[in-house]
Amino acid sequence: MVAAAMEVMGFLMAFLGMIGNLVATLLPYWETSAHIGPNIVTAVVNLKGLWMECVYQSTGAFQCEAYNTILGLRTDLQAARAMMVISLILSIMACAVSTVGMQCTVCMEGSSGKAKMAGAGGCVFIFAGLMSLIPVSWKTHEVIQTFYHYSVPDSMKFEIGDCLYVGLASSLMSMLGGGLLSASCCDDLEANGGFRRHTGGYPYPDRTGTGGRARAAPRSVPYRPATLQTGINLNTANKNQTLASHVSTSSHSTAPPHSSRKLGKHNAAAASYDVTGYV
Repeated sequence: MVAAAMEVMGFLMAFLGMIGNLVATLLPYWETSAHIGPNIVTAVVNLKGLWMECVYQSTGAFQCEAYNTILGLRTDLQAARAMMVISLILSIMACAVSTVGMQCTVCMEGSSGKAKMAGAGGCVFIFAGLMSLIPVSWKTHEVIQTFYHYSVPDSMKFEIGDCLYVGLASSLMSMLGGGLLSASCCDDLEANGGFRRHTGGYPYPDRTGTGGRARAAPRSVPYRPATLQTGINLNTANKNQTLASHVSTSSHSTAPPHSSRKLGKHNAAAASYDVTGYV
């Protein structure tokens, strides 16, 4: 049960990390304009992302312009695009593989490769989180270095956008979820000798106490009619009663004389006691 709980928790964390990476990839909140120095006009906010640049005005107008070229973009932006897309593809593959290998599913039930599938899905989640963590950390470092560079004018400086925070948290969640999946796979393999067995059915544990051994085939018991059983029991009771009567008769017949005298004395004493008590 502990391994199953770890698998479910790890899968949920990795899945939430994949959703966060998808949001960070699509939205244009990687960089936001910094309002410092003489650039204190907050009526217009410039936003930059992987796929477009947007301008938000205080009146509520929101205008975006997608990048018209791919090869004409900066090298770091192209690399960030590619790595985020690869991370999403790997996360989708890891979801499919982990679903097959988890204990709460019936796919490949009883097979020795089921636990290995869950562990492989966890490793793919870790790699996907690493792939998304690299461009997010790279872009964060670039924004910070540009912000504190003295030769860059204040109007060209940007701050860390919300997508970078979301991408960082999502990457860590994906890696942590993948680690839980892999750890649960290793623990389950050690406990069950390399294969998974579902005797009780998830989420109920095995209460037979067989410890991974095959169950013995049930033995068939012949059915006996109730009438025969009753007749046999009656005959046995009659025989026992007859035997008990013979034994008691023989015991009375073989009793010594002094026992009869003792019995007479006992009866006399009891009679006297009764008369006294009555008087």
